Amino acid sequence: MSFASLKTQGSLLDKLNQELKKEESSGYIDDRIWKPVMGKDGVGNAIIRFLPPAEGNEMPWAKVYSHAFQGPTGSWYIENSLTTLGQQDPVSELNRVLWNSGLDSDKEVARKQKRKLSYYSNIYVLKDSANPQNEGKVFLYKYGKKIHDKIIAAMQPEFEGEEPINPFDFWQGADFNLRIKKVAGYWNYDSSVFGRPGVLGGFDDAKLEEIYNQIHDLNEFTAASNFKSYEELKQRLDVVLKGTTPRIDREEYENEVAAEFQASAAAPTSTVDESYSASTTNEDTYNYFDSLANEEF
Repeated sequence: MSFASLKTQGSLLDKLNQELKKEESSGYIDDRIWKPVMGKDGVGNAIIRFLPPAEGNEMPWAKVYSHAFQGPTGSWYIENSLTTLGQQDPVSELNRVLWNSGLDSDKEVARKQKRKLSYYSNIYVLKDSANPQNEGKVFLYKYGKKIHDKIIAAMQPEFEGEEPINPFDFWQGADFNLRIKKVAGYWNYDSSVFGRPGVLGGFDDAKLEEIYNQIHDLNEFTAASNFKSYEELKQRLDVVLKGTTPRIDREEYENEVAAEFQASAAAPTSTVDESYSASTTNEDTYNYFDSLANEEF
């Protein structure tokens, strides 16, 4: 830019504002993630197929713990929890102190700040009436405990005579009929069911291999780079709570976290609630409010 052009700040300002709008609109939306849609009639329906793990992935799902709560002054804490990696996390430490204080008021705060859980899996969209352009494509799907429980129930049937299904198998898996309705203001998935086992789409192996080559690596969701450091999280927590929260460097605590992590990794189910995204921007706050409306009830 020349010295003379500095006087034409109007055009420069317009360019800057346009660029800011682009950045704001982009937010942190991952277009690889498929989201179901509820119609104006209050119901939603789609048919998806869970896909096997990509090469290098041990499991067909990734588990991520997070926290999302509002502080006393209105600021939000929306962050991935380091307990996902079996490490100490400042919110978990604080919640432990609050819970053990013996005060009901402290326990209520701990409940509001509790850890949430979400799963990520690869899916193939067979039918999406709301967005038919998604059909025949591979996506990532973020879901909570309700859907995960249905997956586990298919793998470990409760009643005698029911054959177990591996929902992530190309040939002997089953399509998942995702059915959504609103119950008490929340999205409800109770009517969702697996269909009969069969080859995905009736495709031959060449087509199945083509689909397999489009599967996303799930390791990124539990990669250390996807988590802020303890110090960064602690700093953010102090800002949200407008105070200094204690760091508890206790060997006993570390052992408990490690044991919990190992048990969680080994167990197919969890009683922890499902989770939502992890960042501190306004865009993610809006996304969090949107996810609350879609919470599995």
